[in-house]
Amino acid sequence: MNEQIIAYCERTDVTYWSEPVNALSNAAFLIAAAIVWRQTEGLTLARAMAVVLAVIGLGSFLWHTHATRWAGLADVLPILGFILIYLFAATRDFLRLGAGLAWLAVALFLPYAAGFAFVLGQVVPGLGANAAYFSVAALIAAYGVWLRGSATGRGLLVGAGLLCLSLGFRMADGPVCAAFPLGTHFLWHILNAVMLGWMIHVYCRHMRAGGMR
Repeated sequence: MNEQIIAYCERTDVTYWSEPVNALSNAAFLIAAAIVWRQTEGLTLARAMAVVLAVIGLGSFLWHTHATRWAGLADVLPILGFILIYLFAATRDFLRLGAGLAWLAVALFLPYAAGFAFVLGQVVPGLGANAAYFSVAALIAAYGVWLRGSATGRGLLVGAGLLCLSLGFRMADGPVCAAFPLGTHFLWHILNAVMLGWMIHVYCRHMRAGGMR
């Protein structure tokens, strides 16, 4: 768990501040959480999302400073937590399918993401973890299409688009490294923070507009 890993263009050694831009750009998650915090008042799940959004920034900071396997878990587990909370909320409150089916959606997420990533990885080799993130973008888009014609549906489609755009910068980090040693992973942080903050905003707006349970 203490094995150190060089995984990004900016990192050239295993010292703590070898990725200063990647590390400090995680402030975007804290800023996004602070911006949406007031909107979440009275909405328990939305408030939980805002807290987890801030934790994502802290976990990613640990990953881009310590660069160890345990720090990698600190990076990915809060992201997974956010996805599962939002999936429950979206299934229950956007689709109005009830808590039982919302829990079922949560239970099915990991098998779905693994299957999606496997199939996409066969079609587009070399995607790695990005394939799993694309499964999230596809799921958001599917909910958006289901709710087409509504402000919530349009908001979800915007969120899916933002996630795909941010994934583009995540994938470009290695290919541009020779020409741009800083890499592009920090732009993944910034755009992903915007996207997650937007997703919380979409949920809060939906609930205030009449989705309140």
